[in-house]
Amino acid sequence: MSEENKAENKAEELKGQAKEKAGEVTGNEQWQAEGKAEQTKSGLKQAGEKLKDAFKSK
Repeated sequence: MSEENKAENKAEELKGQAKEKAGEVTGNEQWQAEGKAEQTKSGLKQAGEKLKDAFKSK
């Protein structure tokens, strides 16, 4: 399950990056903000997964 979550989180991060770049190219500030928010959300999820992994390995 953990590897699946990591993959989903990474996909969400990449989606956010793409949305942010699309917003930059088109001048759409809403897409830029949404892309940054998705990346932040994904980063927090990834940090949570790393914490879970750290506790499992002990």
